[in-house]
Amino acid sequence: MYQTLKYREDGAVATIQLNRPEKKNSLNGAMREELSHLLDELASKAVIRAVIVTGGDEVFCAGADIGEMGGPANAEASYHHAREFQILFDKVESLPQPVIAAVSGYALGGGCELALAADFRLASESAKLGLPEIKIGAFPGGGGTQRLARLVGIAKAKEMILLGDPIGAQEALAAGLVMQVAAKEKYSDEAQALARKLAELPRLALQASKMLINRSQNIDLATGLEFEARTFGAIAHTHDLAEGTRAFLEKRKANFTGT
Repeated sequence: MYQTLKYREDGAVATIQLNRPEKKNSLNGAMREELSHLLDELASKAVIRAVIVTGGDEVFCAGADIGEMGGPANAEASYHHAREFQILFDKVESLPQPVIAAVSGYALGGGCELALAADFRLASESAKLGLPEIKIGAFPGGGGTQRLARLVGIAKAKEMILLGDPIGAQEALAAGLVMQVAAKEKYSDEAQALARKLAELPRLALQASKMLINRSQNIDLATGLEFEARTFGAIAHTHDLAEGTRAFLEKRKANFTGT
């Protein structure tokens, strides 16, 4: 079905694997188009409760396919190229389901920006994350200058972007860029375990929480609090809230249905 991706569903968990190993999973036009279409489909699949994005054990994603860039481009063409990546990664960030980036090997440039758009990042001990665009006279244009600073702070973002040197898994963990580091043979299992844990939680509350946290970055506190209260009201009559409350009072495990 897909030429540049591998896709599978295991119950409520979907796994997307970037699949251009001969090009280190670089994001060429075909992969970006396929990934965009798949994300659109996943956004409407309520049965899928969590999504994992990976590149396999050897390399997550080496970034944009430089071979497609050709010679010097004009400003307008370059703008649209950057916006194409930004819009794709926005789809990852705004997907209703929580997204886990399972990173092993290099996640550079656009590959790192793809991981930044996920809700969680788990890394193998071999992971190297970086935004090296400065070394070819550019800077990350797929959201890197914006998302990285929000995740790790301005000082660390400047260090990574202005120097362009990748950091290892343990440094990424210390900086808060990844939430967990596991052995190469175990990181995928850890990502699956996290996905299954998320998939068992009430879908609508999880979706609302993700949306509210994302929106909080762009609005003032008073507006955010009003939006939070309105959204809380919107889920007040859901089955899962009633079931969760009863289960708590009855000291039993809740049976969430996603409704």
